[in-house]
Amino acid sequence: MDKAVGIIPARWSSTRFPGKPLHLIAGKPLLCHVLERCQRAKNLDALVVATDDMRIAKAAFEWGAEVTLTSPRHSSGTDRVAEVARRAKDFELVVNIQGDEPLIDPHLIDKVVEKLRSDSEIEIVTAAHPFSNPMEAESPHQNKVVLDQDNCALYFSRSVIPYSADRSRVRYLRHQGIYGFRRDALLRFVKWKPTPLERAESLEQLRALENGVKIHVLVTRHGSPGVDTRADAKALEQKLARAPQRFLSR
Repeated sequence: MDKAVGIIPARWSSTRFPGKPLHLIAGKPLLCHVLERCQRAKNLDALVVATDDMRIAKAAFEWGAEVTLTSPRHSSGTDRVAEVARRAKDFELVVNIQGDEPLIDPHLIDKVVEKLRSDSEIEIVTAAHPFSNPMEAESPHQNKVVLDQDNCALYFSRSVIPYSADRSRVRYLRHQGIYGFRRDALLRFVKWKPTPLERAESLEQLRALENGVKIHVLVTRHGSPGVDTRADAKALEQKLARAPQRFLSR
């Protein structure tokens, strides 16, 4: 059976939210929330925090995490994950887990690994879910995806896709930023130059589609909110305060 490693890229120097991984949410650092959720996944053979910052590395090490220091020159989390994967030759499957989704579902991580193990033709897997409020699809900060008949991505966009004169008849899907890769597919991906549509949308997953690689999409009922700003962190903390067991026990 192909061994799977989960890698959580984490950096300090976010333009909108410096120090985000160690920002406290409900009394616990954001990255610690993510790590604890990932540790509940059953299909990962290893879990690594990848960072270029000693403050993050020291904290993660104290939480008992395996930590790898990476280059500070990476332009994306995917490049940081690939640096670790390049050395992790014992793992055929690599799951890139966003370090800013403190409510990531461990079952989703398991499903990503299961999909890659069940079909050797699939090189990349990600996830999406219907918007609970279709009006949220209007936001350019919410990434959308449309699928073909086999649940493979046709396109990702910050715009509302598909267009419809009657939006009540359309199920808009929010893309969730978890990626499962076959190791060789990941290492090929980071060697390719950014592509025209990728640059236009500022969505790096389009690089795979523009190079002819299919991305399988797991459609789930619900997703988990990301924390991009301090306002997001505050909103999530308020949500946890209202119903902590509902969210933390998933």
